[in-house]
Amino acid sequence: MVSEPRLSAEIRLERAASGGSFSLDVALDFGPGLSVLFGPSGSGKTTILTAIAGLLRPAAGRIALGDRVLFDAARRVDLPPNLRKVALVFQSLALFPHLDALGNVAFGLPQAVPRGDRLALAGSWLTRMRVEHLARRYPASFSGGEAQRVALARALASEPHVLLLDEPFSALDQRLAGELSAELEEYVSASPLPVVLVTHDRHLARRAGGKVAILRDGRVEQVGLASELLGERS
Repeated sequence: MVSEPRLSAEIRLERAASGGSFSLDVALDFGPGLSVLFGPSGSGKTTILTAIAGLLRPAAGRIALGDRVLFDAARRVDLPPNLRKVALVFQSLALFPHLDALGNVAFGLPQAVPRGDRLALAGSWLTRMRVEHLARRYPASFSGGEAQRVALARALASEPHVLLLDEPFSALDQRLAGELSAELEEYVSASPLPVVLVTHDRHLARRAGGKVAILRDGRVEQVGLASELLGERS
């Protein structure tokens, strides 16, 4: 795994949007641990994640993890998603409905893992996320919290160098969201990964603590500590 990685992302693009066009022009830097992209819907948060993951090609800019360049428009470097070692958990979670929990997590494992070891390793990730009882059940039977845990297990099983979370707790009630958020913080604190969490929820962004970048209309308005920029409103 990369030692003390830093993720840098300079992203510029313009695309059609309802009522006109949307332009994104940001320069962001994420160190190891949890960072938050906070802003209203339509501010460009998800677009940033999809560009980092390689699912969207910026018009200009550069994305790198330490010395490893993932995208550089000027040098015509654009690594495909499967070579970036970036895991993205979508807001929809995107679990495969035809695979049980074991199969979903096994799908995320690195190709180098031998076939005979894949199910056992997938099972160990389900255990770490406290959903081992779901091993042979299918996504249609999962609760919101269970589905979120399986999606996180699949993402982490891929041994990513960067973990991206797009509104990960938006479908959960406040109690469950707080519980999963605390577990995520515990994992992140023991890992050198840069983890970028996208949310429009002020309470969640403040709870996550650490570094926060506030976005609006495709631009970074402020960068600083969540405790300072997102304090209790008067």
